Amino acid sequence: MRVNSPPFPAHNLIESAQHWAAAQPSKIVYTFLVNGEEQEQNLTYSQLDQQARIIAGRLQHDLLPGDRVILLFPSGLEFIVAFLGCLYAGMTAVPMPEPLQERHVLRVRSIVEDAQSRLILTSKRLLSQIQLWQSRNPELQTLDFRAIDEIETYWADRWQAPALDEHSLAGRPAFLQYTSGSTGVPRGVMITHDNLFANCRMSSESFFIDDSTVMISWLPLFHDLGLISMILLALFAGCRTVFMSPFAFLQKPLRWLRAVSRYRGEVSGGPNFAFALAARKFNSEQCADLDLSSWRVAFNGAEPVRAATLAEFSQCYAPYGLSPLNLAPCYGLAEATLMVSFGVVGRGYIVYEADSQAFLQRRLRPAAAGRPALTLIGCGDIDRFDQQICLVDPDTNRLCEADEIGEIWVAGRHIARGYWGKPEETAAVFHAVPSAPDGRPELAEMHGPFMRTGDLGFIHQGQLFIAGRLKDLIIVDGNNHYPQDIELTVEEAHPAVRKGCTAAFSIDRDDQEQLIVVIELRAKVTDVDLPTIEQTITSAISKQHGLRLAELAYIREGTIPKTSSGKIQRRACRTAYLANRLSLWQAANSPVVASSPTS
Repeated sequence: MRVNSPPFPAHNLIESAQHWAAAQPSKIVYTFLVNGEEQEQNLTYSQLDQQARIIAGRLQHDLLPGDRVILLFPSGLEFIVAFLGCLYAGMTAVPMPEPLQERHVLRVRSIVEDAQSRLILTSKRLLSQIQLWQSRNPELQTLDFRAIDEIETYWADRWQAPALDEHSLAGRPAFLQYTSGSTGVPRGVMITHDNLFANCRMSSESFFIDDSTVMISWLPLFHDLGLISMILLALFAGCRTVFMSPFAFLQKPLRWLRAVSRYRGEVSGGPNFAFALAARKFNSEQCADLDLSSWRVAFNGAEPVRAATLAEFSQCYAPYGLSPLNLAPCYGLAEATLMVSFGVVGRGYIVYEADSQAFLQRRLRPAAAGRPALTLIGCGDIDRFDQQICLVDPDTNRLCEADEIGEIWVAGRHIARGYWGKPEETAAVFHAVPSAPDGRPELAEMHGPFMRTGDLGFIHQGQLFIAGRLKDLIIVDGNNHYPQDIELTVEEAHPAVRKGCTAAFSIDRDDQEQLIVVIELRAKVTDVDLPTIEQTITSAISKQHGLRLAELAYIREGTIPKTSSGKIQRRACRTAYLANRLSLWQAANSPVVASSPTS
């Protein structure tokens, strides 16, 4: 029988981890697939608890409660131990991606300054490389790095459990999640112990997770989706997570599915691009012995969910035991700790065909036969948890009518405390209060305060549908256009365009908004192909969106601005375009193909 919450009194993940270390000390909680396949590194609950105490004892000796500690690790068990060590110590962890190049460490410097961190934890192996970079960069020499595998074991005996009362659970950050920066400058979201526990409970109840569950992951550990849904959720529920590095997955996407098959994984997922990549790399010969019948929750979130992707993925892997009913779209963001809404497990996903013209005016109307339509995916029920979700006109703060598309506002225990060191932004985003529309006094109870997501959406049949990012809207001739829809049109228009490597935005030129599209082309494209590619894309945009493409810019493979989690940074791309800083593409030693932009 499934148990949806811990069968013991716990108020935070420290208490959960210690309970499981005592109740099932020899059980493996984490298995890291070093090469993405069969080479394992395992960690039991008791080993995790002991190693966390070692780190926590040293941190408590050197720092003050609540101090921020940067975590700089590759994917692996060391990151998890360091993160839990920070929680055990009462410190605030600040996860960061592994620095693969010297310039990545320079970004760490800016996060250190913003978070006012006094210490950076890393591994002994990575520290030697960092010290080389430090020797060449004076601005890095003031940073204090410490390798966790050099901390003496006796510090475990000096550890004292932090005092986490009701006030500190709700107020003290457990960690700072620096946002991906897909729509602006990254900001440190303050996630409290209470936020973490509430969101883990939501995930556990949605996915019916108990201590017998096996989860499979390739997601980055420094990012909220991988960290909370795959790593911390195991500590909450007492189950096991088998994981590999994102690089192992990207090299061979089938490794993800093989891990589900080999370990009988029940819960696994990722952004839409992962499902698209796994479908694109499908090879029936390599899948001959694949068994996905155990996979009962295949969650899809963190970026727009595409109906075509779900259909293609299901078509490829349903013959190997994956039920299409187990594909579960979901929606969330760092400001809500992680998840806001989840697809219902075993029910399948809901599709809504919206009238395109009404949609552009932020009105919801089903598409009539023969009329242009947008296919949208429901991202889960809105009334399953102790939270409030409402749709608000972003210009007037008025609660939307039933047929309006509005900004998604959310309230609940899982909503973060705010942005670190940014009180004005915190007030604007996390303390919003809507006003009820005339004639609907029953909505006056939706008083908030709410967190403004910056995402547009609508509610249909109790499901939350995502329409796009508010700040990324393209407005031409008074009509609203969602960039992700234009990007999808471009990527489907011609096979030479790399999937997930397109950015659509508008610029103010000649006293009017003009549409610009930046694309990465596949390496085998030649200058002879370019006129055909441009004509095909221009025609598709005109036909499907009624827009004239002002310019199509080709850039080198692998250079489009993306966040650490793989999202297109449209604003960064627009800024680089206007500043002539895009890495423009050259084919067959021909001149650069793309005219110089003007601001």
